[in-house]
Amino acid sequence: MVSNVLWTPRDGTRFDVVVVGSGSAALAAALTAADGGASVLILEKSDRIGGTSAMSGAGTWIPNNHHAKAAGIADSEEEALAYLHSASPTGWDQHEAELWGSFVRNAPELLKFLEAKTPLRFQLLSEPDPMAERDGGKAQGRMLSPYALSRRILGPLGARLRRSTLPHLFTYGEVIAIDPYHHPAQAGLKLLPTLVKRALTDTRGQGSALITGLLKGCIDHGCRLGLGIGAKDLVQDETGAVTGVKVEDGGREVIIEAKRGVVLATGGFEWNPALFEQHFPGGAERIGSPRSNTGDGQVMAKRAGARLERMDQANVHPCLPTIYEGELHGLPMTFQAEPTAIVINGQGVRFASEYDYNLGEALDRRDPVTGKAVNTPAWVIADSDFLTRSLPFRWYARKHPGWIRKASSLRELAGMINVPVDALEATVARYNQFARAGRDEDFHRGETVWERYKSKGGKGRYPNPTMAPLEKAPFIALSLNRAVLGTKGGARTNARGQVLRDDDSVIPGLYCAGNAMANPIGTRAVGAGTTIGPCMTWGYICGKSLLTDNR
Repeated sequence: MVSNVLWTPRDGTRFDVVVVGSGSAALAAALTAADGGASVLILEKSDRIGGTSAMSGAGTWIPNNHHAKAAGIADSEEEALAYLHSASPTGWDQHEAELWGSFVRNAPELLKFLEAKTPLRFQLLSEPDPMAERDGGKAQGRMLSPYALSRRILGPLGARLRRSTLPHLFTYGEVIAIDPYHHPAQAGLKLLPTLVKRALTDTRGQGSALITGLLKGCIDHGCRLGLGIGAKDLVQDETGAVTGVKVEDGGREVIIEAKRGVVLATGGFEWNPALFEQHFPGGAERIGSPRSNTGDGQVMAKRAGARLERMDQANVHPCLPTIYEGELHGLPMTFQAEPTAIVINGQGVRFASEYDYNLGEALDRRDPVTGKAVNTPAWVIADSDFLTRSLPFRWYARKHPGWIRKASSLRELAGMINVPVDALEATVARYNQFARAGRDEDFHRGETVWERYKSKGGKGRYPNPTMAPLEKAPFIALSLNRAVLGTKGGARTNARGQVLRDDDSVIPGLYCAGNAMANPIGTRAVGAGTTIGPCMTWGYICGKSLLTDNR
């Protein structure tokens, strides 16, 4: 099978569609175009398939989906749009309403399409919308994730899928049901026969399953894969229309013709130091995506005349330190959401609920003049109980020696992290008062649908299960600065995925999807899966547009 799938320039350089990238947006675009009869080439510059999607938990936010309907959960396009309008930042509706409408119409179709054309089957999850109280929000029904799949269905290509820092032996549904982060031994024992079988059959869940299923669908539909072959530039004719891409083969430049068009789905630019610093001054403490995400799509689109927008948006999420491909890396985990932990800024004060799914947005809040994050440096402050909550936390903390700072008193700890002593002591005292009373008067921790769900309705010594006083020495501090799983800015597109110039005219033959586009859902996540679900949907939209557009 590999010989029939892997492509080199010696096999011919004419295709209907060239897709640059191999993540979920790219593969959704390729599959859609191929299912419509187009010849498709997928180019992946690294030697691993799947991009950030392969490393992810594959939480997939799809409103108004058929699995929710089968479970008796009511939803509609109108409610989904109302939620996007009510949950998104002020003013975004002026620029993104048309794209939101396109996403809401196409997302349910995408889900049915994937289950019809690939081995993927999706599980409806119990997770609510992070802002379920907002107009159109739902307490359940929009979050899904794929069931486990064996990578062996890909033959030898299964070994070329990108591996994750997350434990993909578990499905997303199993992770939220049995919580291996807090209870690794119990989780392992509970699922031991299943986990052993998966290990023996090379079966995985989450992003591994997602990319396995998508790639199998693409292969079955005749797509070719150029692995280790990166696009260097776009080819344009005298009118500015994109007609192909340039690649290098053995030091020589090769032009690949794309009769219908090119889809840029190369991911973010977080591993491009200059571009990242330009749009994220101060950088990031940790990055959790593949190092191949260097902004190739954004750079090529700009050279082709595209307007770049939303370049200051990203999937900002707390990350534990880990080692990936021999380097320090970020592992997405909401480790700060513990009863005896708070998050403070450099002034020693809290600035958000620590259980809020969009804590990353607060960490990324910018000074309008300097563009720098106003809450940096940020710190998790906790007492000794924090260290007893999770064995995996202590394992990963060892990957970054010196990350955990311990002190016998808050006063000593304040000196270690250079925050005002009086402010830190006052902040902890105020929080402790809230914890004993059961109500966070500053940030309403534990009161939203999302935060009650994440606390699992637990009952403890104190009335609010998300809160307990910080009072047991030693006290600890952990840096919690901006960590990025992927930037979300790039070429501005219309509702059909076509790339636009500064004057809003279309660049014929050029489409963009996923984190390479000016994503209409930015840093503020409207669902725990609002990267994967919308990104795949935009790939699907691009694929459909390619089949109908005349060149």
